[in-house]
Amino acid sequence: MPPTINTINPSQGPTTGGTTVTLAGTGMTGSTAVRFGSTNATSFTVNSATQITAVSPPHAAGTVAVTVVHPTGTSNSVTFVYAAAQVPVVTDIAPNNGPTSGGTSVTLTGTGFTGATAVRFAGVPATSFTVNSATQITAVTPAGSAGAAAVTVTTPNGTSAPGAFFYVAPPVLNSAGPAQGPTAGGAVVTLTGSNLLNATTVRFGSTDAASFTVVSATQITATAPPGTGSSPITVITSGGTSNPVAFTYVAAPALTALVPAAGPTSAGTVVTLTGTNLATAKAVTFGGTAVSFTVVSDTQITGVAPAGPAGPVTVTVTTAGGTSPGLTYTRKAPPGI
Repeated sequence: MPPTINTINPSQGPTTGGTTVTLAGTGMTGSTAVRFGSTNATSFTVNSATQITAVSPPHAAGTVAVTVVHPTGTSNSVTFVYAAAQVPVVTDIAPNNGPTSGGTSVTLTGTGFTGATAVRFAGVPATSFTVNSATQITAVTPAGSAGAAAVTVTTPNGTSAPGAFFYVAPPVLNSAGPAQGPTAGGAVVTLTGSNLLNATTVRFGSTDAASFTVVSATQITATAPPGTGSSPITVITSGGTSNPVAFTYVAAPALTALVPAAGPTSAGTVVTLTGTNLATAKAVTFGGTAVSFTVVSDTQITGVAPAGPAGPVTVTVTTAGGTSPGLTYTRKAPPGI
């Protein structure tokens, strides 16, 4: 009595052959051949009276009948489908950009990834890659040159059409102005450099800027957050983190005394201003009028009072740390006859 085949698993494979299939049925002991269409299996093993494993031979794409040959006759047939070889296709790369130094983990989405033997970025093999499924690969970018890089996947069935990954040069900072600001924050700093487009973060020390605007590839304006002491500024883009440029927080100035605290309505009286945090003074005003001044030390400034009407005026000092609370200077009219 000829053998019978009840099931075949798997029921499809590539045209290149090499698929190991399991045939389940009855009466298989002593079988002499397994055929895929009219072609003998590359090899086969009779495991028991109810099971044979066989390796599919190469065949053109399409459906073939699989049979088992036995001295008592040939079995019934079951269907096996030869699928045309699928060249891999890359449909998406995420993220699609990263630094020229490499090391970015990217996810490739597409089809036909099973058995991938290589992933390349502009012809350079990925540092590493993992085939997660027939539709997904994760790969680590190698180092590359700034600009677009063609990404391809290679399997035994061929090499995909390229997708695009963009290598981004690291940002570079040349200067920050002003390079000082008040501890309360709020200083608007202009950063100049190169490769600043697509900046994702500006940091003062380890603190993110209160806000920033990318003006161009060579300029960013950033608002300093509150802080103290030295806080070097860096810019972060998809190309990496820039070199730092210096920025220092300056404590707000304060005035404690004016000597003399009064003078004539005419100009020319030299007034000594005493206080704290005066070293970075950039303006001294009497009643809102800017005057000439000399910074003697962090605690002393001399300024020349301007002419004005008799009466009190407020004296202030402005530094990189802000404007001081005012002290009163009084102008006195000359005696009349």
